[in-house]
Amino acid sequence: MRNPYEVLGIKEGASEGEIKRAYRELVKKYHPDQYRDNPLSKLAEEKLGEINEAYEYLMKNKHSNYGGASRQGNSNWNNSDSAGFYNQVKININNGNISAAEEMLNQAQNRSAEWHYLKGIIFLRRGWYNEANLHIQTAVNMDPSNHEYRSTLNRVSMAGGGYRQSAFGRGYGQNSDMCQLCTCLWCSDCCCECAGGDLIGCC
Repeated sequence: MRNPYEVLGIKEGASEGEIKRAYRELVKKYHPDQYRDNPLSKLAEEKLGEINEAYEYLMKNKHSNYGGASRQGNSNWNNSDSAGFYNQVKININNGNISAAEEMLNQAQNRSAEWHYLKGIIFLRRGWYNEANLHIQTAVNMDPSNHEYRSTLNRVSMAGGGYRQSAFGRGYGQNSDMCQLCTCLWCSDCCCECAGGDLIGCC
């Protein structure tokens, strides 16, 4: 997400009233009714979505200085040493905005222990236990005294152990038995056909 103050065209630290006024003006400007049967309607819709996201962020974080370092001119989220940067990543994760959180981390230059930990949490939310385990293990190795990292690693290892043993096609199991996979698919197809369905059309 871009700096929400820039999106709304206001200075950082603007009052709630200024934020609301800027938001109302931009909503009027980019409202879908203004772009009916207009080739720019898609762009206007995307812009309105960005405006809504910026407004929601600022109203939820009224005292935030976006990224922690933006007052020094860094509004690109590339200062991943900033506590504000990681806080925003966590907010996105907690709100279910996993893609935005991952995009922020991918653009970060410094791959610290916290970076690896949050990357692991993102993979965990997606059910990718092997990747989650690797990144959280890296975070633990970089910061062995962090109790949160260690506790999460233990939970991931317990939750993902069985899954990694049986998963196919994503590299979770290094010795995946393709014959077992084919047998499983064949049996499933037979069961479906017995029930009047068809899992694999070519068989």
